[in-house]
Amino acid sequence: MSHKQSRVISSRSSSRNRSSSHSSRSSSRNHSKSYKNKKRNHSSSGSSSSSSSRSSSRSVEVNRSSSVPNDKEGHLVCVPGDVLESRYMVQSILGEGTFGRVVQCVDFMRNNSTVAMKIIRNVKKYREAAKLEINVLNKINEQDPYGEHSCVKMLNWFDYHGHVCITFNKFGDSVFDFLKKNEFQPFCVDQVRHISYQLCKSVLFLHENRLTHTDLKPENILFHNSTSDVIFDRMMNKSINVVRSSDIELIDFGSATFDYEHHSSIVSTRHYRAPEVLLEIGWSHPCDVWSIACIIFELYTGNTLFQTHDNLEHMAMMERILGPIPYHMIKKSKKTKYFHRGKLDWNDNTSSGKYVKEHCKVLKSYMREHSLDHEELFDLLLLMFNYDDRYRIDLRSALRHPFFRMFNSSHANNNNYYYDNNTNNGYGAAGGGGDDYDWDAYYSLSR
Repeated sequence: MSHKQSRVISSRSSSRNRSSSHSSRSSSRNHSKSYKNKKRNHSSSGSSSSSSSRSSSRSVEVNRSSSVPNDKEGHLVCVPGDVLESRYMVQSILGEGTFGRVVQCVDFMRNNSTVAMKIIRNVKKYREAAKLEINVLNKINEQDPYGEHSCVKMLNWFDYHGHVCITFNKFGDSVFDFLKKNEFQPFCVDQVRHISYQLCKSVLFLHENRLTHTDLKPENILFHNSTSDVIFDRMMNKSINVVRSSDIELIDFGSATFDYEHHSSIVSTRHYRAPEVLLEIGWSHPCDVWSIACIIFELYTGNTLFQTHDNLEHMAMMERILGPIPYHMIKKSKKTKYFHRGKLDWNDNTSSGKYVKEHCKVLKSYMREHSLDHEELFDLLLLMFNYDDRYRIDLRSALRHPFFRMFNSSHANNNNYYYDNNTNNGYGAAGGGGDDYDWDAYYSLSR
């Protein structure tokens, strides 16, 4: 293989500029991937034969004995035209994270089809983390061989001179990238419904296989095809992009954790982190449900609900939007520095307090209109945003919520959505029938 060492691919920043304001998104948001310390036994399959467990945090040690060029951070130095394993020709760089880079390649052994390849840095802890992710991907392939649950399918993996490489089908933009290109204009309510339904179904599949994703966010949801049409919205008096198909695929299982494995105390990207994680009182599948609720809100409004980088401010935002954190959760937490006499130790008169007061309001205040669709959406959000994970709605129940009734009808056509630029609404196939689920009983249980 020929590597042009004179050319170095420039790094791309993984920070996101966003603001919690309804009108702007200017605050910096770092979404670098952090691999948590977990104790796992890994039985490798495929072309790698090593067996390892999650290592404790150490200084980065790049393998300098590799016969291919690495940069100082352990990234593989490659440029368009380079060929790996006499099979994959690099075409372009798609993205970069703490773990490594994702490149677009032509796969000579799959009829020259286009694939996405995740190339892990040649650093021990990231190699070990990648092999753990491969374990999860193998489980997904085994349990869902035909890709019916919208979880990305691993096509192949191999060790290339110390770089673990994993290949996948190439999809479109992430939900976040589409929002960003569209100036964070929200999706129509029916596209919010369709994306949310698929996401709930995907994550339920993981939960049923004793897995928690732990890093759900718009960056990790890809459109199958992000081709869009430019529509002039009369109500906003501007042109917006409307994605033609809202079919999605869930990606990035590098932090996914089996029920029987060690659970790191802190998981999830900050803005999608559940209260039980903030309080460090233990987490399980319900922490994914909280993250999904944050994502649904973001699809609906175009804005991040909890735009902060500080634990205390984060909990103050939660209380401003959802009400007080239950006392029994506070009592259980060892994070006593955040509380005084059983209440959040927060001052509304500080600069941070004024910021939260100005930018956060009661959840239902964000409703765009008071129609049945919007009411049902926010009803579902409130069930997902239950502080107590014991009573937070599970995904099997969520999929039966009235907001998703059209998908529970035998007459539903999940993919037929169009946009009416007169009303700023999306429309899909008419949903038939009601749901016989006993929601009154559920609400009484969750209170």
